[in-house]
Amino acid sequence: MQFTRRTLTLTAIAASLAGFGTAALAQGSYPNKPVKIIVAFTAGGPTDVVARLVAQKLTDKWGQQVVVENKPGAAGLLGSEQVAKAPADGYTLLMATAGNLTVNQHLYKNMRFDPIKDFTPIAQTAAVDFVLVSQPNAPFKTVKELIAAAKAKPDSISTATSGNGGAPHLAAAMFEDAAKVDLTMVPYKGTADAVNAVLSGQTQLDFDAASQVLPHIKAGKLKPLAVLGTKRSALLPDVPTMAEAGLPSYNFSNWFGLVAPAGLPRDITEKLQKDVAEVLQNSEIRARYQIMGLQSPATTPAQFAALIQKDAAKWGTTIKAANIQAE
Repeated sequence: MQFTRRTLTLTAIAASLAGFGTAALAQGSYPNKPVKIIVAFTAGGPTDVVARLVAQKLTDKWGQQVVVENKPGAAGLLGSEQVAKAPADGYTLLMATAGNLTVNQHLYKNMRFDPIKDFTPIAQTAAVDFVLVSQPNAPFKTVKELIAAAKAKPDSISTATSGNGGAPHLAAAMFEDAAKVDLTMVPYKGTADAVNAVLSGQTQLDFDAASQVLPHIKAGKLKPLAVLGTKRSALLPDVPTMAEAGLPSYNFSNWFGLVAPAGLPRDITEKLQKDVAEVLQNSEIRARYQIMGLQSPATTPAQFAALIQKDAAKWGTTIKAANIQAE
C-alpha cells in the first residue's frame, strides 16, 4: 500500500480520535472521584443512619469513597440549599426527607431554592412506619374510644409533637381532620423530648416513628393504638392500621429519598437509581431496616418524582387547613 501525506494525516487523526475517545470514556465514567451525600440533620437520626448504610454499600460496590456530611439547621433548609446549588454532576447528593421536599415549602415563605424544580429525583430509599401511642392507663384503649373521648371534651386530650410542622405534628393534624376532633398540640424541641413527654404523662398521645417508640411499647410503657400507613407494620403485626381502626381515609407516610441538583445527566441518574436499588436489597441493610421500622421500596426516578408532587399537594392542603406555621 502506498502511503501519501494525506493518508498519513488521516491515519494520525483517526488514531488521535480513537485515543481521545478512550480517554473521554475513562474520564467520564461515573463515579471517578469521591461522592458526597448531604444529610440536612444531625448525626445519629434515622435519615443519617439510612444515608450511612447506603453510602457504605455504594462504596463497596463502586470501589470509590461515598461520604456522608451532616449539614443541620433551619429545619433541613441549610443542607438542602447546599445541594440545590451544587454542580449537577452526581458528586453532591441529598438524602432528603418528605419534610425537605414536600412540607417546608408550605411553612417557609422565603426559601432560596425550589424543592420541586431544583432537584433531580433519583430513588426513594426508605418508607417509615409511624404509630399512634398512648399511656397504658389512658381512659381510651382504641382509636374509636379516643375519638369519642375527644368529641365529648374538645381540646381535653393532648399530643406531643417534635415542633411545629414536624412529622408528629402533621400526623396529628391529619388525624384531627379525618376524625373531626380537636386535640391540644404540645410542641417540644425534638422527637426524643416528645416521646419522653408521653412517657412521663405530660401528654396523653404521640404520633411518632415506630423506631422511636417500639422499645417503650415492648417494655409496656406505651400502648400502640394504630399504625398510620396503609399496611400493618412488621414490627407490630397485631396493631391495626388507622383504616382498620375506623378512619378509612387516613394515611400518613414519611419517607427518605436520594436526590441530586436539577439537570443531572440521565445516564448518571439511571446508574444511581439502579445501584441504589441493588444495595437496598443487601441483607445487612434489610436487617437494619427491620429493626428501625423501615421499608425499602423499589422506585424509579419517575415514580419518586410523582410521590414528591403528590405529597407536596397533600401537605399544602393539610398545613393550610390546620393553619400550621413555622416556629
